[in-house]
Amino acid sequence: MSITVQAYQRGIRLNQGQFALQVVQVFFVGLIIGMERAVLPALSTDFGVKPGAFFFLASFVLSFGLVKGTLNFVAGALSDRIGRKQVLLIGWIAALPIPVLIYLAPNWWWIIAANIFLGINQGFTWTMTVTSQIDLAGSNQRGLAVGINEATGYVAVGIAGLAAAYLAGAFGPRAALLGFGLVTIAMALVLLIRLRDTLPWVRAEHAQAQTAKPTGTTEAPPPGWGKVFMMVSFRDRQYRALCQGGVANKIADTLVWALFPVFFRTAGIKLAEIGWITGLYAMAWGFSQLWTGHLADRIGRKPPIVTGFFLLAAGIALTAIGTVPIVWFPAAAIMGLGMALLYPNLIAAMSDLTPPLIRGKALGTYRYWRDTGYAIGALLLGLVAQFAGAVRPAMWLTAVLVVLSGLWIAFGTREPKQVAARG
Repeated sequence: MSITVQAYQRGIRLNQGQFALQVVQVFFVGLIIGMERAVLPALSTDFGVKPGAFFFLASFVLSFGLVKGTLNFVAGALSDRIGRKQVLLIGWIAALPIPVLIYLAPNWWWIIAANIFLGINQGFTWTMTVTSQIDLAGSNQRGLAVGINEATGYVAVGIAGLAAAYLAGAFGPRAALLGFGLVTIAMALVLLIRLRDTLPWVRAEHAQAQTAKPTGTTEAPPPGWGKVFMMVSFRDRQYRALCQGGVANKIADTLVWALFPVFFRTAGIKLAEIGWITGLYAMAWGFSQLWTGHLADRIGRKPPIVTGFFLLAAGIALTAIGTVPIVWFPAAAIMGLGMALLYPNLIAAMSDLTPPLIRGKALGTYRYWRDTGYAIGALLLGLVAQFAGAVRPAMWLTAVLVVLSGLWIAFGTREPKQVAARG
């Protein structure tokens, strides 16, 4: 047991080679989802979506959210059994049909089908990269590890959205997304060869924890996925509050992904400018996470999370009020900063509260609810915009929901790091 602990010591610096490979992996993961963001919604009429058909438009995010939410939990439970690397491989294989379906699509239903595969890809790959980086990091580095993961992924989302907008203008949206997607997937699969599975680090962490227990202590077997799901989703107020926070922030991201490009396009903004606005949001989100996760390692998870929700709501409200890009650019940056404060720290808070042997299941449950927020957001915001005949009412509704979510965490939870320290 001591040999295992010594061979698989945790810490970002001690495992910098493998940690860096996971960083590159999540960059590719972000490129795959980011390539759609500015192009597909803004050009949805080219795929047969009628102007004003907001619910049908948002259905491609609905299919993505339902699949990704479910597979986040499946990925977590599966990775505890077969390993993180195997699940990551499955996720990249599932990505192969995405650019092909977009290229061949005769109508929007094919885009919906492509996003089913995107949900599989993102549910398996992004879940595995963040779980693996948490496995490799020390206990006092989880916020930093998640921050680096999410920063890299969302910087890639922003870069991909901007690059795809320019490529679509030069080569057409279908050819641009086909080439961009296939090259990204191929590079990720090649890199995967050098990646090591992180389950041995999990077992070493567990062995170390057991060594610290008094002699003669009997260890209970870890609970199954059903018990973990019910505990995280409903029975524990700390977990429950974090899960609803995950849902709320993905409703906001659905607004940006599905409806912002249409909103800006209706205002007469060019595709490249839409790419810059949505890209600024994602890159502000991404770059800021390089310090927001580490900040929460030092001052606690709750203050950054609550502040992030309020900033996110403020950015959405400013976008709704604005009528010109000079307002929308700073609003996008404010939204991105808000996301950076809340997003990695919700995951880090979950990790603080969760024993290592059920970390995959617990994080998978959280990510199930968080990314089901895409489906909830597509359904709710799509219907609101459809009945209102405009995007702005959906924007105001989102701002209210985000504020309420922040208040829930502010007044309905205790500091996760303190709860974890007390045991």
